Amino acid sequence: MDILRDDAAISDMILIVDDDDINRGILDNIFSQYYSIDEAENGRTGLEKILKDPDRYCAVLLDIMMPEMNGIEVLKRLRDEELTEKIPIFLITAEANNETLHEAYRLGVMDVILKPVTPYIVLRRINSIVELFRARKRLGNRVERQNEKLIESAKKIIELNKGMIEALSTAIEFRNGESGEHVRRIHDITEFLLKETELGAGMTSEEIANIALASIMHDVGKIAIPDNILGKPGRLTKEEFEIMKTHTTQGGLLLEKIPQLRDSGVYSYAYDIARHHHERWDGRGYPDGLKGDEISLWAQIVSIADVYDALSCKRVYKDAFPREKVLQMIKDGECGVFNPKLLDCFFRAEETLCKLYTA
Repeated sequence: MDILRDDAAISDMILIVDDDDINRGILDNIFSQYYSIDEAENGRTGLEKILKDPDRYCAVLLDIMMPEMNGIEVLKRLRDEELTEKIPIFLITAEANNETLHEAYRLGVMDVILKPVTPYIVLRRINSIVELFRARKRLGNRVERQNEKLIESAKKIIELNKGMIEALSTAIEFRNGESGEHVRRIHDITEFLLKETELGAGMTSEEIANIALASIMHDVGKIAIPDNILGKPGRLTKEEFEIMKTHTTQGGLLLEKIPQLRDSGVYSYAYDIARHHHERWDGRGYPDGLKGDEISLWAQIVSIADVYDALSCKRVYKDAFPREKVLQMIKDGECGVFNPKLLDCFFRAEETLCKLYTA
């Protein structure tokens, strides 16, 4: 069915451009059994017909010596219009010295056929090239349709990848004894702070969407943490805490090994967030001891979102704190030191963010 549709869109008309009625009649007689025929009695008329509707013709048979405009001049115009790549042009002439042949081929003519023509030879030579051009056009039509399908498929794949990322992140939260809502809230808090405060100034909607999606992978490295540490209900020992801290570097290593993610706009944000969401504004965080603006804005935002969510919810090692206590702990720096500008934006937005916890 695709081939039939492609063929229906491809012309079967040949344009014969020659000032001699007899020559046009001979060529018409040869090709009319296989093609529709259009004629022009001089180069200028032939050129006008082609320029008016290039897609009308599957080939042009062009004489050299003609009034108004000769064949070489027609070729030059067609080359300038980039039509010699789309329509096969054949010179059919008795005037074919080396200089003319060289110029004709330089201008993009497909073949030069000398008069008087031998019907079966000229038919075979022209048919072969016309079929090549038809095949190329059919392929081009298919590629165009396939590109449209690929674009649509790519959109579906993006959505599928988002779903897989969310599923992976949620699975890790379940292993950590959480409901999976943690990653969704981190996504929503991150997105809100970027969209509704000056923190996202200058960012495109695509960048904000990528950062928000990347935020849900902040704890992906916890997949490498032993169960007895990850699910421990009490306070971690110094040695256990050192192991827990490795979830940042492990997260970066894991994300590096997902080739499909590396090819997306999410990867650079996800890697940075996974590795650096436990850095502190005063430089006393981990794993790299980054300080101040050395920490990316998105890693800072996810850091405060993570702290806010952890304090607001019950965990295996603690009960949820009241809202007032949560805000006071963040303000007093009990759970990390944050960028003052970030804190200001967060506290102004918190009236809305707290609604995520009223269910």
